[in-house]
Amino acid sequence: MLAKDLISIDIPPLKVSDTGKKALEWMEEFKVSHLPVIDRTHYVGLISDAELIDLITPEEHISKIRRTLGKPFIYEHQHAYEVLKMYALLKITTIPVIDIKENYVGVITMQKMLDYFSELTAAQEPGSLIVLELHEHDYSLTQISQIVESNGSKVLSLFLSPRTDSTELIVTLKINAMDVSAVLQTFERYGYIIKASFSQSVSNTGLKDRYDALMHYLNI
Repeated sequence: MLAKDLISIDIPPLKVSDTGKKALEWMEEFKVSHLPVIDRTHYVGLISDAELIDLITPEEHISKIRRTLGKPFIYEHQHAYEVLKMYALLKITTIPVIDIKENYVGVITMQKMLDYFSELTAAQEPGSLIVLELHEHDYSLTQISQIVESNGSKVLSLFLSPRTDSTELIVTLKINAMDVSAVLQTFERYGYIIKASFSQSVSNTGLKDRYDALMHYLNI
C-alpha cells in the first residue's frame, strides 16, 4: 500500500494566514498535536502545539513562525512502511503527504496507520499468536509454514524481530487456529524454542497497543 492510499479526508491543513488560536482549536477538535501548514498548494511545514507558544498572542498568524517549522513529509508514491518508520523516528501524530513538486496532497493520521496495521497483521481475525526464538541461520519461512500447515492451520501474518545484541531472531506468527497445542508440539520436535503463545478471539484490543507491538516487532 502506498502513502497516498492512507490519506485521511477528515483533517484539513492550516494556512499560513491562520491564527495560532485556530490551530489550537483544530488540534483539540481532531485530537492531534501536529497539523500541516500550506501556502496556497505548497507544503510549508508541520506545526505542533508546543511551537504555538512561540506566538506572542493567539491572534497572531502562523506566518510569523513559518521559517522555524520542521518539514517532515512522505511522498505520495512511498510505501506505507516508510510512513511507519517516520512515525517511530519522529514521534509525531500526523504525517503530511506531498507530490514530487512539494505540493500538499493530504495527511496521514495514526488512526489510519493503525487501521492498516490491523489489516496487515490480521489482528481482527480469530486465531493464535506463537512467538519463537531461533538462530538467524536456522530461520526458514518454508519450514515454519510447513509445520503450521501440516497441523491443518495457516499462517495469517509473520514478523521478524532481530536481537541487537546477538544473532537470535524472534519470530511472531499469527495463525488461524484457536487450539495450537499440536502446532507447538511439532515446533518443539523440530527444535524451536517457544517463547510464548496466546489465543485470540475477535480482537477488541486498542489500536494503540497494535501500533506499539508493530514498532517492537519491526525493531525500528
